[in-house]
Amino acid sequence: MTNEKNSASARTRVDSFNTINEKPVDDISLQCFYNPHTITLLAISIGVVIYFAFVRDTDNVENNIWAGIVCCTFFFLIISVLAFPNGPFTRPHPAVWRVVFGMSVLYLLGCLFILFQNYHTVKTILYWFDPKLKEFHIDMDKEYGVNCSVITVEKLWAHMDVFALGHYLGWLFKAILIRHCGILWAISFMWEVTEVFFAHLLPNFLECWWDSLILDVLVCNGFGIYCGLKICEILEMREYKWVSIRDIHSTSGKIKRAVLQFTPESFTAVRWLDPKCSYMRIFALCQLVFFWQTSELNTFFLKHVFELPSSHPLVSARLLLVGIIVAPSVRQYFSYVTDTSCKRVGTQCWVYVCIMVAEALICIKHGRELFERTQAINIILWLVIQFIISLGCVMGCVLWNKHFSDATASKNKLKKSEKKTH
Repeated sequence: MTNEKNSASARTRVDSFNTINEKPVDDISLQCFYNPHTITLLAISIGVVIYFAFVRDTDNVENNIWAGIVCCTFFFLIISVLAFPNGPFTRPHPAVWRVVFGMSVLYLLGCLFILFQNYHTVKTILYWFDPKLKEFHIDMDKEYGVNCSVITVEKLWAHMDVFALGHYLGWLFKAILIRHCGILWAISFMWEVTEVFFAHLLPNFLECWWDSLILDVLVCNGFGIYCGLKICEILEMREYKWVSIRDIHSTSGKIKRAVLQFTPESFTAVRWLDPKCSYMRIFALCQLVFFWQTSELNTFFLKHVFELPSSHPLVSARLLLVGIIVAPSVRQYFSYVTDTSCKRVGTQCWVYVCIMVAEALICIKHGRELFERTQAINIILWLVIQFIISLGCVMGCVLWNKHFSDATASKNKLKKSEKKTH
């Protein structure tokens, strides 16, 4: 009897890990899109390589290097589709998320390569990618935190640029990923504190109080969090009944079903905290807030250390890639934290933590002159305040949930007793 229980619990642990690491596809409507096509893929890949290897002009050395990099990346992503796990998502197709995982591994390998180079070599590589970077210096960027006492409508409107839109969309995306109002506001407020303590290193962290508190926290962050959580509520209340595209007879219905393929298969409510959560979960959530701050800091330190303009394609590409990688990583981290039967963290989350650490090490190594100006008291205070705010937010959410759930339970009991009386 004991052996049966142990084997059942072992199967549960395996199933819970597989759900977040390689989720199977249920109710396949078009079987041809999910059948293995390994031989066909192999033939097409080899054909493409043969064509471009023998047809293209090889006189230009730079073009040859570019072509080699693209070919290696292409084949690595093909192997990713064949060998890597799906992750926690299956829409629009598991192959998409295998490619995302492959891109994250490639980016991690690139970060590790950069980590073992000197600063001059890294700058030479960047100049090879974009020679115009030789003309840009970080001091040429716009001034921040100037004339904060002068507040006009024109000045406020001037700050509502494309970066403000990106700020709003970023927090909307974060809200859809995390789906917890308390944790989101803790991260939002903690980021403004982070900007204050690192402003002596990064000039673009020098913001006016109204820019930081009103435009950032209340307008961009607050509105983004509100819209993101509203989208989550709509998706949670939606009834998911997927019909095969072959069973739909109208053309408009088929088009609508094809578009819906890019929406979630299901959307369950996320509960990071509940009245009975353990201390380890509280620690894990504080760790999540710290990781989030570190990942955000990497963005600003990387472009400052290597002198990249904020609108540069490399900066935008990294933000887009990290945003895609974070989606399955957060889901895997959530399952690892909240599901007691899940004893291992998902592979995508594991790779993302490595990326975050590698980026931080790159910033510290290649920005040695910048970090020599670090005020130790600022870093210590930042860590202490971050821990206090994170812990206070998490404990407050736990107490709030406990009080709210107790009040809801008492109301339900009262209603039941009134019904029985009547």
